[in-house]
Amino acid sequence: MKYIRTPRPKRQKSSIPFRLNFLFFIVFLLFALLVGQLAYLQIANGAKFNTEVNRTGSTVVTGNVPRGIIYDSKGRELVDNKANAAITYTKNVATSSTQMYKTANLLQKYITVDASNLQKRDLKDYFLGSKANVKKVNKYLTKKQQKDTDNVYNYQLKVAGKIMPKFTAAQKQAAAIYKVMNGATQLSTVYIKDSGVTSKEVAVVGEHLTALPGVNLGTDWERSYPNGKSITSIIGTVSSEKSGLPREALTSYLENGYARNDRVGTSYLEKQYETALRGSKSQTKVEINSQDQIVSQVEKFAGQQGQNLNLTIDSDYQNQVEKIVKKYYNQALGSGGAGLSDGMYAVAMNPNTGAVLAMAGVSHNTKTGKITDDALGVINRAFVMGSAVKPAMVLGALQKGVITRSNNTQSDEPIYLKGAPVKKSVYPVGTFSSMNAQMALQVSSNIYMMRLAMKEANATYSPKSVMTMDNDVFSILRGYFAQFGLGTKTGIDLPGEALGVTGKNYNDYGQLAVGSALDLSYGNYDSYTLIEMAQYVSAIANGGYKMQPYVVQSISQTLADGSSGPVVSTTQPNVQSKVLSSTADINFVKQGMWQAVHGTNGWTTATVMNGLNPGVAAKTGTAQTFANGQSTLNVSLIAFAPAKNPQIAIAVVLPDIFTAADDGGYQKLVGRDMISAYYKLHHISKQKGYTAHASTLQ
Repeated sequence: MKYIRTPRPKRQKSSIPFRLNFLFFIVFLLFALLVGQLAYLQIANGAKFNTEVNRTGSTVVTGNVPRGIIYDSKGRELVDNKANAAITYTKNVATSSTQMYKTANLLQKYITVDASNLQKRDLKDYFLGSKANVKKVNKYLTKKQQKDTDNVYNYQLKVAGKIMPKFTAAQKQAAAIYKVMNGATQLSTVYIKDSGVTSKEVAVVGEHLTALPGVNLGTDWERSYPNGKSITSIIGTVSSEKSGLPREALTSYLENGYARNDRVGTSYLEKQYETALRGSKSQTKVEINSQDQIVSQVEKFAGQQGQNLNLTIDSDYQNQVEKIVKKYYNQALGSGGAGLSDGMYAVAMNPNTGAVLAMAGVSHNTKTGKITDDALGVINRAFVMGSAVKPAMVLGALQKGVITRSNNTQSDEPIYLKGAPVKKSVYPVGTFSSMNAQMALQVSSNIYMMRLAMKEANATYSPKSVMTMDNDVFSILRGYFAQFGLGTKTGIDLPGEALGVTGKNYNDYGQLAVGSALDLSYGNYDSYTLIEMAQYVSAIANGGYKMQPYVVQSISQTLADGSSGPVVSTTQPNVQSKVLSSTADINFVKQGMWQAVHGTNGWTTATVMNGLNPGVAAKTGTAQTFANGQSTLNVSLIAFAPAKNPQIAIAVVLPDIFTAADDGGYQKLVGRDMISAYYKLHHISKQKGYTAHASTLQ
């Protein structure tokens, strides 16, 4: 019997498509990889990444300190620091523009700031500090522009300038505050308001500090001048926090650890002694975590106030000299004789050390009539000084050997050059037939000095016909003058010392300018600064030593309580060179300068000073000049006192007065009163038996 097997039914195929299975497989693999990565992170490297999360970085933040104080020679404060309440802002590492925008808008409700200097760019930056405004601006940008991270802000600025609304006064205040905040570098402190902060502003801001991230109450320092600001033309100025570092020296300052908004000395003593006056900034170590949050602050160094400058200038005497200069300059103006004169200058030195005792000057704007203090004109303005150079001329001739102390009489006949006006002295031709060197200094003979130059240059001379000289005549004369400092910088410890103009040696035809050489001999050709004149007369007064002038006597450290501490350095008198004249020759010339004050001849030039007791020695000067196309005179004076034992040497110049004003003798009156004031201030005893017409220094 045959069995027939019933066939098995066919298995139905899976209803899940292959693609879905493949997708499940991919998901499984990804899940496996994720598990593996988690194992790698948490098991294999968990400790490492935990350390990275908790990592902190550190940086050192510096803080400003007050500048050093400047004192006069008696310890009086000339420049101090005035503490002002201030509103400050310290920019955190992760501070966003949006946060600064919100803070600025809130802060403007509590304080008032100067918004007058806002530029259109500042308003654009402020406008873009708002997220909502940025969204508005971005609608005007293409996708390509929005993705251009290097230039997107520039695109936004262009659009902002077109769609910005007209800002209210409050918004402009906020924009001014935002500008300061935005300009701060990370972890640096800037001043939002550093002057004129009211007690109400301090109180209100203090109450809302928790709502003003980065804002704080602080103290700012500014220079104050207890004895007036006239002396600032010597001391100089300091930049403001807003102006910061001078642009022309920005790189140099930054390399030396300055911040862009640091205050620095910008002129004269404040600039020259910046390194000492600036002090040492405070240092705080700041720890920052990986979220750019400050986690700790530790003060490493409290900072050290700047060192103090102790000057050679006595402020009492300085003030008196300033008043004297202004008094006689105003008299000259009032008389109508100084309408074209652009100022008057005076300086006093200790001839034995080079210490500057006083330095004063006024500048006159001949167009507006405005007069301003200009003490630095003593070192940065040069003038043709006239006959005040004659003592150096005589000493040069004595060195050269063309005259001696016992044989120095010369003809006083004028010099007649071909095709030129007669070259003579101020007194009428024929007043003197001849004279010696000391009389030439007493009555200020131009003729005598020209004849000295002719001898030194081996001149051949035929009146109204011909004069020839050795080609090195200018080098000879200037060489003797330079021994005393005339025509060379003195090296005074102030920046900006100028040098006078040296006239040409040859005329336009290539011929030796013999007439100009004669002019040079009596001071009517080259120009010199007044500080050169002071160094020059000091060298005569002290017996032939060219002393370097200086205004800073010492530098002292500031103690923790702000008072002046120990002396760090002291300026020692510096003899730059020794004049090659003998002591006997110098004393011979000193006697001629004594006679210029005490002589009895009617042409004696400086008798207005012969009432001073103890007696003084001096030399006046007059040079022919031109101002505004008109003939004018520069009048000058050098002097030292007491003549027997000099303690003070002075130089004065009044440029471009009209010829008639020379009769006023303004420079001599200034010199007389300067020495008189010095005598009184230093209690110089009068000389017993002194007479106005004493015949000798001995």
